[in-house]
Amino acid sequence: MKTKINNNICGGLYTKKVLETFKNPHNYGKIKNADGIGKVGNIVCGDVMWLYIKVGKDEVIKDIKFETFGCVAAISTSSIITDLVKGKTIKQALKITKDDIIKSLGGLPKIKYHCSVLAVDALIEAIYDYFSKNKKEITADLKKKHEIIQKSKDIIDKKYEKWTK
Repeated sequence: MKTKINNNICGGLYTKKVLETFKNPHNYGKIKNADGIGKVGNIVCGDVMWLYIKVGKDEVIKDIKFETFGCVAAISTSSIITDLVKGKTIKQALKITKDDIIKSLGGLPKIKYHCSVLAVDALIEAIYDYFSKNKKEITADLKKKHEIIQKSKDIIDKKYEKWTK
């Protein structure tokens, strides 16, 4: 996926790394027969992310791809999380934070931090989906994170239900 962007339009808000990752995202696409799929979104900003994982031996994430409908920051954070996760165990991947993503991109405008949160949430949901599909034990921490994501989604869906029908 190649995209063009006029750097002047961004008004210098984004780092070179953010713009480069947006223009040339890594691991873009869909994994057929993914072991886990995470879908998150924010109707307020309009960003929607899908994260697909393929898990190998010893629960190593051997492949990860994303599809994102969103802004420069949403696409960049989606791409960066795939770079940070690929080749890591699920346990290691679950330690990745929004701050790790922001740091890897050389920074984000504060108004765009929510994009890094969405990327982490998409990963959590993909891992939760993997555990659920494979009837694996879900840790209390992962379950709690999943419930918070779902609760937030339900609140937003209810608040904007007249727009989503």
